[in-house]
Amino acid sequence: MARERVVIVGGGLTAARAAESMREHGSADEIVVVTEERRRPYERPPLSKGYLAGDDPSSAIYPLDAAWYRDHDVELRLGVRATALDADARTLETDAGDLAWDRLLIATGASPRRFDGPGAGLRGIHHLRSLPDATHLRTALRAGDRRVVVIGSSWIGLEVAAAARGYGDAVTVLGRSEAPLVGAVGRELGGMFAELHREHGVEVRTEVAVSAIAGERGRVRGVVLSTGEEVPADLVVVGIGATPNVGLATSARLTVDDGIATDASFRTSADGVYAAGDVANVFNPTLGHRLRVEHWANADASGRAVGRVLAGEPLEYDEIPYFYTDQYDLGMEYSGYGELAERADLVVRGDLAARECIAFWVLDGRVVAGMNVNVWDVNDEVQRLIRDRVAVDPAVLADPAVPLGGIGAA
Repeated sequence: MARERVVIVGGGLTAARAAESMREHGSADEIVVVTEERRRPYERPPLSKGYLAGDDPSSAIYPLDAAWYRDHDVELRLGVRATALDADARTLETDAGDLAWDRLLIATGASPRRFDGPGAGLRGIHHLRSLPDATHLRTALRAGDRRVVVIGSSWIGLEVAAAARGYGDAVTVLGRSEAPLVGAVGRELGGMFAELHREHGVEVRTEVAVSAIAGERGRVRGVVLSTGEEVPADLVVVGIGATPNVGLATSARLTVDDGIATDASFRTSADGVYAAGDVANVFNPTLGHRLRVEHWANADASGRAVGRVLAGEPLEYDEIPYFYTDQYDLGMEYSGYGELAERADLVVRGDLAARECIAFWVLDGRVVAGMNVNVWDVNDEVQRLIRDRVAVDPAVLADPAVPLGGIGAA
């Protein structure tokens, strides 16, 4: 069989895992990774966690060292921006010239939503997505005694707030909902995170809307709420979500619907073109419709899975969404389907007030999501309950005396 060229566009974890998985599963094809950044592919979670907090070196962000790419005959084209895709001619246009391909993976990720109101161009406004973003923000935070306002009570927003408090900064978090993370974990669990941050000196404000960022001499002075109140700020961090980077897909007229639409094997609407990671809206066999997931575990797992597909293996991707966070003395893992959890009943095993518990979302007698808070080595069992659609008794599920491994086990 003739050796083909597989081009991977992207500089994140999905791109790294796809190349690695292709080689692990026997592919001898030529692999070319094209990334706009001038560094090899890296993962994002440390940027808002250990690296931002000053605990981890920048080297912690790389899933594969430079020697791996050389040793496994994977070509890195760094600092090269992909500008357009011609799916019919099978060429990728870049600012360094056209690149022909036999198969192509789009793993371009997502970009942070920008604040686009008055004052958006002021100095002192930070968004967090790349290593330079994190380095710039860390430098600003570690000076200490700064007034930091975080717009948005998202995971990234709260992790930034925790890092800022670690440097001794005064922090205010502004959220639109009745509690942080309501869309992700619901009001009750979101309230737990709000209290955690308040205990560590963060002013958490809920159900507020931002209308502008005020400045003085070209620099941030404060954040203006819809009521007219100005919250003083020396720097502002915007954490209001992300949008998938679908520019290449649009240029090739691929089907785009909240990301690049794919089947369960990551195939897009164009022959030979695949998409995975944050940018992809992948058909999920469990839900019966497409699902786009932006968390680290999806970048990791979908990268490995699409690498197997590109190596010639038949596969349908059906991983249970998973994410984690570390804030102060709280560590958490969540597995499950958020859209189902919105309609489910909450069952708590352990002490929610003490933040040492497992929360389950139960719909029609089955677990559809679970979150362990400062309780470890249980995520595999949580995922088993979800994956196997185990019928559960809420009273038994809530009883710490009943081992999770015994619930529904054959």
